[in-house]
Amino acid sequence: MRYKKMIIDVVNDTSNITLSTDDYENTYTQRPETYIVPILFAFIFIIGTVGNGSLVMIFFKHKNMINVPNIYILSLALGDLLLIVTCIPFTSTVYTVPSWPYGQVICKVSEATKDISIGVSVYTLTALSADRFFAIVDPMRKLHSTLGGRRATKFTVSVAVSIWCLAVICALPAAKFSYVRQFQVDNVTLFEACYPYPEELGPLYPQAVVLVKFLVYYAVPLFVISCFYVMMARHLIRSTKNIPGVVQGQLRQIRARKKVARTVLAFVLVFAICFLPHHVFMLWFYINPRSTDEYNTFWHVLRMIGFCLYFSNSCINPIALYLVSGTFRKHFDKQLFWWFVKSPTADIKSQNGYMHRKNGTRNKDRIMIHESSTMANIRMSTFKRTIENTTTTILTYGGQDIALI
Repeated sequence: MRYKKMIIDVVNDTSNITLSTDDYENTYTQRPETYIVPILFAFIFIIGTVGNGSLVMIFFKHKNMINVPNIYILSLALGDLLLIVTCIPFTSTVYTVPSWPYGQVICKVSEATKDISIGVSVYTLTALSADRFFAIVDPMRKLHSTLGGRRATKFTVSVAVSIWCLAVICALPAAKFSYVRQFQVDNVTLFEACYPYPEELGPLYPQAVVLVKFLVYYAVPLFVISCFYVMMARHLIRSTKNIPGVVQGQLRQIRARKKVARTVLAFVLVFAICFLPHHVFMLWFYINPRSTDEYNTFWHVLRMIGFCLYFSNSCINPIALYLVSGTFRKHFDKQLFWWFVKSPTADIKSQNGYMHRKNGTRNKDRIMIHESSTMANIRMSTFKRTIENTTTTILTYGGQDIALI
């Protein structure tokens, strides 16, 4: 088959070599990603919905788990759910249908949702890293804010709401400029795609947007997070010299905060790995003037991997939390495998029953000891009075001698 022109649609991740509409559709159906990607996205949708939905339900059912780091984790879960519900069902069909079939409104919503979700994720991870840094480096200040209770919670909620507002503001260009673009060859429309870069803004606009997104959504936040963790590591190394003089309660607090810091670090590493291939390909394609001519199998595979990892990040966070946090693991097991996991309520009732029986036995023993002591005193008093007064009447009842004077 001879091909006259190659059109690469990066935003919707379709690489199409076309001569006519029939040739385009035939090439489209022959690609393996046309069948592989929708299957992967189905798993992402199911796992992400169940995982993040269960995480949100855990927080709503267990109010005692609402603390500073968990508020940020809840915000992450809500951002991932937003992406999964409003974007993944539509974006996944790019590989199953030749053209965008959902119209301009869904196009704008889908592109804006991607930016909102990634903004919420990366800015929340930055806030979590800062929170862990101050919790470990300045524990007395953190303990004081924790004792404040409502004040610390209100401040954290305000930060989370501000993050969402900032993410929405950053997504406004995608919501405004995204449109359904027609790709044509010789005045023949081959396909339509959801495209966030309007042609009237010129070729420099896509380059500027890709570079700004890389800096604002990836490089700068990860650099800030890295600085927090480097300073945190330096503090922990220095503080090991003073551990013998630290009281046991403070050691437990330090261990708990280090565990939460490791959980946040796992989230950060997952985010960095999932979004790196996508940003590398976008920068190469839009900034490199010869990218269309140099496009080969390597860049095609990298583009596909980046596309899949970009959306898989929305379902990996609950899995990472399940693996690194024993507390959340117990709640996840109870939430998802309630028919298999033994209910803690039954254990509590059993334990309470045992304690009740045990306490009842102890109370009974105390009563018997008190009665025995009382009877012994009575017998001693009777014995003394018998000596003093021989007319004392002795009454035996229940194996005990009771003196009636």
